[in-house]
Amino acid sequence: QGAGGARWALRSEVAADARFFGLGGRSAGPRLRDGSYRLWNTDPDGAFGPGDDPLYITMPVQLVVADAGTHLVFHDDSWDGRVTLAEGEEGAGSGHDRPGRCEVRMDGGPLRYWVLVGTPARVLHGWAALTGAAAVPPTWALGHHHARWGFGSEREARRVVEGYAERGLPLSALHLDIDHYRGHRVFTVDRERFPDLPGLAAELRERGVRLVSIVDPAVKAEPGQWVFDSGSAADAFVRDARGRRVRGEVWPGESVYPDFTDPRVRKWWGGLYGERLAQGFSGVWHDMNEPVSFAPFGDPSLPLSARHSLEGRGGDHREAHNVYGLAMARAGYEALCELRPGERPFLFSRSGWAGMQRYGGTWSGDVATGWPGLRASLSLVLGLGLCGVPYSGPDVGGFSGFPSPELYVRWFQLGAYLPLFRTHSAITAGRREPWEFGGEALEHAGAALRERMRLLPYFVTLAHLARRTGAPYVRPVWWRSPEDRALRDCEDAFLLGDSLLVAPVLEQGADRRAVRLPRGLWYDTATGRAYEGPGQVLLDAPLSRIPVLARAGSVIPVQRAAENAENAERACGPVELEVWAPAPGRTGGGVLVPDGGDGWEPREAVRFTTRRREGAVVVEQEGAREVGYPVRVRGEGA
Repeated sequence: QGAGGARWALRSEVAADARFFGLGGRSAGPRLRDGSYRLWNTDPDGAFGPGDDPLYITMPVQLVVADAGTHLVFHDDSWDGRVTLAEGEEGAGSGHDRPGRCEVRMDGGPLRYWVLVGTPARVLHGWAALTGAAAVPPTWALGHHHARWGFGSEREARRVVEGYAERGLPLSALHLDIDHYRGHRVFTVDRERFPDLPGLAAELRERGVRLVSIVDPAVKAEPGQWVFDSGSAADAFVRDARGRRVRGEVWPGESVYPDFTDPRVRKWWGGLYGERLAQGFSGVWHDMNEPVSFAPFGDPSLPLSARHSLEGRGGDHREAHNVYGLAMARAGYEALCELRPGERPFLFSRSGWAGMQRYGGTWSGDVATGWPGLRASLSLVLGLGLCGVPYSGPDVGGFSGFPSPELYVRWFQLGAYLPLFRTHSAITAGRREPWEFGGEALEHAGAALRERMRLLPYFVTLAHLARRTGAPYVRPVWWRSPEDRALRDCEDAFLLGDSLLVAPVLEQGADRRAVRLPRGLWYDTATGRAYEGPGQVLLDAPLSRIPVLARAGSVIPVQRAAENAENAERACGPVELEVWAPAPGRTGGGVLVPDGGDGWEPREAVRFTTRRREGAVVVEQEGAREVGYPVRVRGEGA
């Protein structure tokens, strides 16, 4: 028995055929194999690949899929812990099934948990009802983002934006990393490198490009520096048991840490975001908020004895650590809502906990450059979506190294179909603009980028549906067929909404790949050829594209190609409906949530149905005599 309560363990059994998913952002998966998984948000220090564990976002949220059904278990306890999984085996030993096993061990906190049962869609809907609806990013944030640690100057920022424009490549946002700060001090600007940051932001905004700022939680312990003085006056920083400010070492040097578990401190911190808005930034990117303190050995975070408010009840870092990033995201999101009430905030955070979707999304963190890192990128996005965080994506190209042109193209193609589509790299990893990898890579990356912009109305729709239903944009292929055991083991493809199946190329030198199909009729969007699922097909995957299949009967809202460049500022231009012919005797449909800008105005979903009538494909709009959008029918027999 300790100050935070007794350590406890809980053991459970599941069906022999069950598969485990979830537990936050895990680099090996999304199916979680036998092993032990720690529940402690951790900076892996520079780069990570498949199997590195734990990472930045851990959650005691576990999804179990079996023949008998799907259930989600949430252990409502933020303390350090460990989950040990062992899959079952059918017909083990004398012919009897051996059930799967799960053991949860926590170092403290309450033995309190929630169980949700039903289809995957029903379970995620219930999870969103329990922990909060996902924030809808502004429409521009569903376009392409370009970032690099090391832009270093206004001149370099302009060079990148002009490079995209000269080559006819759409760009929605440019991210400035810690090198734009003065000595890495948060909420400052290096005036020598960025003499007129508001002017730069306004100039880029006219070209349809928003600026996004990194924001770290650590504040340089420097009397006379305005953020430190303001926080000291507000008594905002974490203290130890003897009342002294806890100090750590981060990018600006010796630093102190706001206690975001204190509502009063969240209010103070949120007020600082006015400085970012005054500099012209349109969004923020939270980093280093596990929280991190550089350490030569041991845990690179705050001392476990550090004291926190924990919403007024008091406690130490053992309980506060995992929710530190979540509370920081809350502070930033609520402040942006107050400071700029007419716009939906754009915020994504490296660390967080259950419910972080209320305040924005996340990204992979420092995924290692290489083919294993590419595979880990998909695992993270799928796993986080099943934990209720629908908006995420990797550092395209990997954070740490120099991707080959082939690897860059394959990563770019994957990123084009993920919610957060962002290139990013370390200061030592070189430039990441598409034209830096040669003419062929530029051509193929440009094609993927243009396809992303064509699909922007579909992404807008998925963002609103995620808020309303809890369903992630990116879903495992078993989403609608959890009883299909072969699909439960498929980890190299995914569904984008209900309509598209995306099969990225994750292996070097591959120009064909096997794709496992859920039940129903599917069209190869490149060739128009139809395939009947369930089953496996072998599809061409030249370097110019990855296999993408459309579900028969689907209605997919897309942006009219001729309008892409003209509507860069609006982000989402005129919509047409891409209809994939339903199979004979079957019906289909789709949903459109029209883009109405980046404010809070409610949007009514427009629903469509498709069917065949006398050999022709008929599209109907619910509640209307005629379809209010141009229609283009594709597919065999159309």
